[in-house]
Parts: sequence; C-alpha cells; structure tokens
Amino acid sequence: MKKNALLFATGGSVYPMLEILCRGHTDLSMSVAGGICLCLIDRICNRSMKGKCLAVKCCAGSGIITSVEFAIGLIVNVAWKQDVWDYSHLPLNIMGQVCLPFSILWFLITIPALAVCNLYDKIPFILSKRHMAK
Repeated sequence: MKKNALLFATGGSVYPMLEILCRGHTDLSMSVAGGICLCLIDRICNRSMKGKCLAVKCCAGSGIITSVEFAIGLIVNVAWKQDVWDYSHLPLNIMGQVCLPFSILWFLITIPALAVCNLYDKIPFILSKRHMAK
C-alpha cells in the first residue's frame, strides 16, 4: 500500500514536470494521469509480467499510458471542454486525445518508469511492513 502511494506521488509529480519542460505548462489532470500510470505500470509490467522481455513490458506500458491518456482526455478535454491537449494535427490520432507518435514515446518512457518501480522495491526501510510495525 505504501509503495502505491509513493508511486502515485512520483508519477504525479514527474509527469507534470516533464510536461512543463517540454510544453511550458501543465494541468492538474496530468498529475492524476502520471500517478495512475506509474501505479499500473508497476502492477502490470513489473509484477504480472515478471520474466517477460523489456520490449513486451514496454508495449504494455505504452498501452497503459495511452489508455489512461485517452480516458482522462475524454473526461477533461471532451466532456469538460478544458482543451488541455489536442493531438488532432498528429498522424493516427483518435479523437485528438491519443496518437501513434506519443504512444511510441510512451513505449520509451516505460523504461525509466520500470526502473523507478524496481528502485522502490529495493528501499526496504520505506516500504517494509516490519519497519512499519516497529
């Protein structure tokens, strides 16, 4: 449980910082998306796919991030009309919410995301149940 909170906080702060560096601005919804994505990458790519090759994990990670981005885009951009992002000018986009070029980027972003998940597994003084009981 504590690892999930740490992953959510990490994803929820790193993703918006990357977006600020690249686009110059971000939105609160990107914190939510980043937190959800890192937790799902840990659960699905790191735990459920143990022993699978990195490329398979990265494909799954790209699918996770693209799916979360699509779902949040439908809420924030379509339903709430916030216009946080619009990929309609990019090739192979779906409703302007997701597109192939960014899905390829998410494939690559999965590599450091997996490294963060693995790093948190190696921090027993933070995540250990035994430490929490003391």
